[in-house]
Amino acid sequence: MPPSHTLTPRIVVARIAAAVLGGYAFCWGFIALGVAGLFALGMPFHDAEQLASILAFLLYLILFLWAFATPRLLRAWVLLLGGGGLMAGLASAVQQLLISSTA
Repeated sequence: MPPSHTLTPRIVVARIAAAVLGGYAFCWGFIALGVAGLFALGMPFHDAEQLASILAFLLYLILFLWAFATPRLLRAWVLLLGGGGLMAGLASAVQQLLISSTA
């Protein structure tokens, strides 16, 4: 078993995948929740979409770097994918509330 500070190709690929795919999933959930939440608060849809997307660019950079800096790779995967899925689910719930309140 190699020491934990040794970077094997497998660990590097796993961190790259976590940074790229996990960061994308997290930002996707962030944008979905941001657009739904801001629209529910009265912001025009396209303004909410642009604001959430701009903020997601900054968030993606932070998450990308964090995926390499965190000592536990499993924590990165769980937080990135779990957080993205949770935010996407909450965004779906907000959208359903908006649809049912207008119908």
